[in-house]
Amino acid sequence: MEKLMYLLWKPDGAGQAWPQAMHQLASALCQQGACRLRLCLDDADVAPAAAMRLSSPGIPLPDAIIAFWMDSASQRAPYEALLQEVCRQLAGYTVAESEPLPNTLHPASGGARTHGMNHVVFLQVPPRLTREEWLSLWHDGHTAVAIETQQTFGYRQNVVVRRLTADAPPVDAIVEENFPPAAMTEQDAFYRRSTAEELATNQKRMYQSCKRFIDFDKMGRLPTSEYNYN
Repeated sequence: MEKLMYLLWKPDGAGQAWPQAMHQLASALCQQGACRLRLCLDDADVAPAAAMRLSSPGIPLPDAIIAFWMDSASQRAPYEALLQEVCRQLAGYTVAESEPLPNTLHPASGGARTHGMNHVVFLQVPPRLTREEWLSLWHDGHTAVAIETQQTFGYRQNVVVRRLTADAPPVDAIVEENFPPAAMTEQDAFYRRSTAEELATNQKRMYQSCKRFIDFDKMGRLPTSEYNYN
């Protein structure tokens, strides 16, 4: 099976109808046959985390992300037709998913909202690194640092294998991290800490590790609500 991820931009004037349209879309995709569907939505529940948003010239932030599994991406046409009915623009990718920290603390299904915030990050391979070097620094080195220093209860690494739409932004990976609600506004809740000194240490460890494989001016960051459907 293959995992597909679509970045979605809402139509002009969609307003308050957009979130409901996304939930209806998710249900329609499941009826079409999409498996393990996850909707990540920039909605009112993550409004407190607005200051965490970060865009770059090459990676415009979407309004929603839908991920699902299917037997083959070559059979995606009817799924993309449903997406195109409700979105102004979409960008599709096939990805290889790694899940070093499965969400076992706050599982949700049936379209229910997952506890807290899904912190989505869009990455590009820095020009100074080969793809193999980048993956090794990230997966083999940084993964443990991220889990040890942050208050995450879920962590998925989605490496882009192929762009499915011609105008898809040059994204090489999409990271999903589940955080408790307080992490939207409080650094104390974003990082693991018992003292102010430990907080500072973990912030420094995370920054030093990230800068080895991330160019911060070429990344995007979007706080979202996560909804799991099946």
